[in-house]
Amino acid sequence: MAGQNFERREILRVLSLAAAAAQFGGFERWAFACPQHPEEGGLVRPPGPSFRPQFFTAPEYATLEILADLIIPSDGTPGAKEAGASEFIDFMAHSHPELQYRFRYGLGWLDGHSRYLFQKPFAETTPAQQTEILEHLAYQDKHREGEEDGREFFQLVREYTVMGFYTSRVGLQEIDFPGLKMFYEKMPEGCPHTDDRGHQHLTPVRN
Repeated sequence: MAGQNFERREILRVLSLAAAAAQFGGFERWAFACPQHPEEGGLVRPPGPSFRPQFFTAPEYATLEILADLIIPSDGTPGAKEAGASEFIDFMAHSHPELQYRFRYGLGWLDGHSRYLFQKPFAETTPAQQTEILEHLAYQDKHREGEEDGREFFQLVREYTVMGFYTSRVGLQEIDFPGLKMFYEKMPEGCPHTDDRGHQHLTPVRN
């Protein structure tokens, strides 16, 4: 369900937050975080239970994770879950108050709409029901009257999911971005910010 076009200035703005995001406690999959164990191979550690949202409530974040996974699924290759896209969105919302109302209102709208259609909040519906809801928000030929707010919200989530994916190590390696390898080749062994408890470390990219 991805495929959203972005304005160049918005992508540049997101990339400019790389240094700040690397210091965000628990945000382990940012592309520019420091390697901690150079002797370990692999791309990233698997998702763990340690992450705690800084902005979203637990139910909101659970819904956000489902949405991100449906937008960029793990179909044989790493998807939004492996890239930590929902963590990225939480970081962005926490850091930018102008986004907070849009995300919170949209998540509330989605749950209300899901209850109207299936008598359950979005996270408790079946995968087929979730797809049914989102298809009418994502595709122009399936748009329905009265779902304008939902379409705007889905576009917002899709944009930030794709941004989060392609500014993660998973996403940059997926497109074979040369700058990622150069960054880790120039990185001294271990993380230089040993006194910064906010740094969450990644193992280096395998050559």
